[in-house]
Amino acid sequence: MRSNDEEGVMCTETRGARRRGLVGLAVLDPRFQSPKVKIPLGSSRLSDYAPWPFETCLCTPISTRLISTSITLKPPDFSSFFSHNGNLLHRTTNERPSPLAPYRVIPALTPTRLFGIYAQLSKARLTSFNVLVAMSGVALSPIPTTVPILLSTALGTALCSASANALNQLQEVPYDAQMARTRGRPLVRRALSPLHATAFATVTGIAGPALLYTICNPTTALLATANVALYAGPYTWTKRRSRWNTWIGAVVGAVPPLIGWAAVGGTLLPKTLTLTTTVDEVLAPWVLFALMFSWQFPHFNALAHVVRGSYAQAGYRMLAVLDPVKNRLVALRHVLLLTGICATLVPFSGLTTWSFALTSLVPNAIWLRAAWRFNKFGGEARARAVFMHSLWWLPVVLGLMIVHKNNVDWLQWIGLEGLDEEKEEKVDY
Repeated sequence: MRSNDEEGVMCTETRGARRRGLVGLAVLDPRFQSPKVKIPLGSSRLSDYAPWPFETCLCTPISTRLISTSITLKPPDFSSFFSHNGNLLHRTTNERPSPLAPYRVIPALTPTRLFGIYAQLSKARLTSFNVLVAMSGVALSPIPTTVPILLSTALGTALCSASANALNQLQEVPYDAQMARTRGRPLVRRALSPLHATAFATVTGIAGPALLYTICNPTTALLATANVALYAGPYTWTKRRSRWNTWIGAVVGAVPPLIGWAAVGGTLLPKTLTLTTTVDEVLAPWVLFALMFSWQFPHFNALAHVVRGSYAQAGYRMLAVLDPVKNRLVALRHVLLLTGICATLVPFSGLTTWSFALTSLVPNAIWLRAAWRFNKFGGEARARAVFMHSLWWLPVVLGLMIVHKNNVDWLQWIGLEGLDEEKEEKVDY
């Protein structure tokens, strides 16, 4: 039995501990019939977790009031793992939770807003890029074209690309919702219903090949249809199952120049292999295919390195997630391969003159330096540099190929050479 002096000392120590925030006692008060009170560590006020009489029981004789001095910890709340929910741990019992914010009303689908949603569903920037690449196949073909074929090729390619991208997003809604960069897509935020998106993909997927078949030729329509099926089928399916999805996607990205080449009547394969078959009939379209195929890897691998966390969160089996070192090495290999293609295969196939091999060295050297630094040192900053170089490299190189196109005299095409000849004739006269 303790004396009254000892009990007074214990009461004083308890008050001091309470002022310092050293809480965690489990108290059973039979007078007020209070159950065992669990107080979380870190609280500075016991009255936040118990009624007023609980404060007085700490100062009563300990021999009659204090049943247990063991420390009982409160199990961690799920919200405690999130810093922005920390205020929930210190809420008093008298406080009421704030009401939920009202839902925002979705505006009606006006024609202007619906067009914008269709553009997002089609991935407008990617579709525009595919049209640009297909037009390069038309421009580099030695066969002259007409305005109807040119416009039909552009519109048909755009419709097929829109269909492929819409079908891809329809299959990836639950995964796009897990990534910050894709959770704003129309199907994720329910700006369109899946049925509406399916109807859009079906209409564009039929209209594009039909237009190419009617105005251009069956080969062009077949290439476009096969590319839509390859993108919406094997490529989308393998993204969460195999690292080889990038190689399948590179094939999809390399088909548009073949569409442009075939649209103007160019053959992808020679009808007969004889000694008189020229090299450009065999190599020219497939050199464009190889150029676009290799370009995909440094472009996409650099981007995947920057967003590899999002890909891992959504379960995509990208090379940047599974093997970042090899991802960087593959990007460097294909930049080296592109340098060789521009220096040898492009002029050898007859697409350009040999002067293109010299002028293309400058953009290739700039991109090669960035890819080498990315492979050696890594880092998101160097990955972004490789990605940004890929955006300007392709239009610059394609433009140089058109400038150095074989059997084209640009001075005569713009009329300058004809003016000089006329002046010479007048002087002679």
